[in-house]
Amino acid sequence: MTLRALFVHLLTATGAVFAMLAMLAAVEEKWSLMFLWLVVAFAVDGLDGPLARRYDVKNNAPQFDGVLLDLIIDYLTYVFVPAYALFKSGLLPGWTGWIAIIVITFASALYFADTRMKTKDNSFSGFPGCWNMVVLVLFALSPNFWASLLIVVVLAVTMFLPVKFIHPVRTERWRTLSLPMAFAWTVFAGWAAWVDFDAQSWAHWGLVVTSIYLAFAGAAQQVLYGRDG
Repeated sequence: MTLRALFVHLLTATGAVFAMLAMLAAVEEKWSLMFLWLVVAFAVDGLDGPLARRYDVKNNAPQFDGVLLDLIIDYLTYVFVPAYALFKSGLLPGWTGWIAIIVITFASALYFADTRMKTKDNSFSGFPGCWNMVVLVLFALSPNFWASLLIVVVLAVTMFLPVKFIHPVRTERWRTLSLPMAFAWTVFAGWAAWVDFDAQSWAHWGLVVTSIYLAFAGAAQQVLYGRDG
């Protein structure tokens, strides 16, 4: 059991490698390749949590802090690399790009250290800083830069508002729907990046549908069942 628990930590740590590979691609402005690495990192992040709980890494491999390791890698793959891509790609030109990267990196650093980020039902309190998902959708849909800036600012503010966002794996309510939606989003994201965000790809519609569900399912639960329901 100890070896399996250690393996989970090693699996989590591969996210740092994928973050570096994504950053190298971003520096060369190979956006599709960058997002493919981020999608791989996203998939690993979806797997290591359940494995960590199954093999009880806190007790079987306590020499490594899995929560801290996960947060470090999440900041790289969810925040830092996507923020750089949003700035460098020109989707938010000039001063709008500067506002975006400052808001995203600053607000996310505070959010990741916020001890109130989880609700009683294991959902997130406030937008959980999944900028990798947001920026990928912006690349796919290429909205007007004012719309992109508005989305960034609103989500950054929402990080510190008492609005629920589901955790597809840990939020039990609607999990039978949330898990397939999260899996489908990952597939559509990889597909969109693989075809270099071709506007004719059906992956774009899949991204829109799954993103809407993942973005608003928590708020819907909050309205129907209360904040901790």
